[in-house]
Amino acid sequence: MNRFIKITLLSTMLIAFACTDLEDTLEDSLTEEFSNDGVSVGTGGGGGGGVLLAPFSRLRAGSATNGGYFPLQSLTSDEMSVTQKGGDWFDGGIWINLHRHTWDSSLNRINDAWSDAYAGIGECNSSLGGSLDANQTAQVKALRAYFYWRLLDLYGRVKLITAVGVDAPQSNRIEVFNFVESELLGALGIASVTAAMDLSGSALNTNISNYRINQYAALGILAKLYLNAEVYTGTPRFDEADWAATYILDNSPYQLCSTGCTTPNLAKRPEVDSDPDILEGYAAVFAPLNENNPEIIWSIEYDETSAGGMNFAQMTLHGPSQLTWGLDSQPWNGFAVLEEFYNSYEDGDLRKKANFLVGPQTDFSGSALLDFAADDDDLVINYTPFNNELEPNGLREGGARMYKFSFKLFQRGDMDNDYPIVRLGDVHLLRAEARARSAGDWSLALPDVNALRMRAGVSVLASIDANEFYDERGREMFQESSRRTDMIRFSTYHDSWWEKTNSDTFRDVFPIPQAQLDIAGSGLTQNPGY
Repeated sequence: MNRFIKITLLSTMLIAFACTDLEDTLEDSLTEEFSNDGVSVGTGGGGGGGVLLAPFSRLRAGSATNGGYFPLQSLTSDEMSVTQKGGDWFDGGIWINLHRHTWDSSLNRINDAWSDAYAGIGECNSSLGGSLDANQTAQVKALRAYFYWRLLDLYGRVKLITAVGVDAPQSNRIEVFNFVESELLGALGIASVTAAMDLSGSALNTNISNYRINQYAALGILAKLYLNAEVYTGTPRFDEADWAATYILDNSPYQLCSTGCTTPNLAKRPEVDSDPDILEGYAAVFAPLNENNPEIIWSIEYDETSAGGMNFAQMTLHGPSQLTWGLDSQPWNGFAVLEEFYNSYEDGDLRKKANFLVGPQTDFSGSALLDFAADDDDLVINYTPFNNELEPNGLREGGARMYKFSFKLFQRGDMDNDYPIVRLGDVHLLRAEARARSAGDWSLALPDVNALRMRAGVSVLASIDANEFYDERGREMFQESSRRTDMIRFSTYHDSWWEKTNSDTFRDVFPIPQAQLDIAGSGLTQNPGY
């Protein structure tokens, strides 16, 4: 309580706020319990330490922060942007160039994502050079394949380095695809994915351990790989994507988190009656301490104590929003949702309520939250879907804010929400799209799409086409680093949207970072167009 009083007394001093990249190492711990239709899903940790800790921990770098993988997948899409607000968030034009598709090979976020992936690959190679049993070896090879899938998707032509201290020539995109596929099939103990595949020979098990790779997680990665195979290699592999996703849906114990699947709302303010006591369904999947959610197959572990690196609250909230939840530090007022994307949701869609923070904001006690450096005479902070411009003077309150990975009271700079890589809602959409594309009949996507729409509280669809499916996938997968990849697959990545007109087709892949080309004897050549 003393901490809250101290923060409240400081409220009149909140005059202006600048962005920062600072992240703190934090110490604290909490646990929670999920309930699914009254059945306890468990408490406590999901998968912690051991010899696999180092390679799996590398996933945290860049996956849920403003550097590395997340901004490349999100800010280059029609999901969100970071506007320049006078002297704030210009940062040498990084965010403007990502949004407008005018980046070059020197942009540091492009190098960050490359470096993060190869650091993970290095940890995998180091672990594989040690003493691992068959299951551990299969997991690390599958994890390495996932890192290479990111590189395949982002850059196309990369080096397939499989041992510590051993260099490799630059491989083309088909060779990288073949390597990722081979490693995942090897971990699953099969020669190919088929409708009747037998995984009894796999070194991977079927145990539920969200921070580790089981058979279903490996199949989920394969489904993503195959769904995008035509982009990567020129040859569609939709049947294999369908079979991989169907195996998960038919054989795994995971469930869509829907009615009755709840978790306490850790952002509930004691004096604000409108704050719900619990989060249910879709909102519960992404809540703080979501490690036991029955929908998550494989996730990145984030924890404010020992597994920092997720700072969505800092990235998206306006500075005075610190007073809403008693946050540990002032947010940076950066990432905001594009108006057209926000408006793609129906008003009754529960995902719209869960994904975005909009409207007038209040403090810890429910009183109006003020910004004494507002753009206009209205000091009440009001997150509006509308934003005026990308630069140079974007509105300080412009754009709905990211709230899918929801917050908690007295939250520190690092968050406690795990970040799903494979979850059952996505698997439904992977199967739906693969099945529809394979048969050339989008009506085949309806059962899976409608299962998610019912969970979202909106009416089921009687018919569907490619455009409606594309929009539905966007609504379900917001903020999960999927949109750029989806836009390329649906041939919309070169369209124009708010403040973005550039349509260079070579930008389907990013440039090989200049910092990597400059390394003496790197053996790398630049991607065409850059």
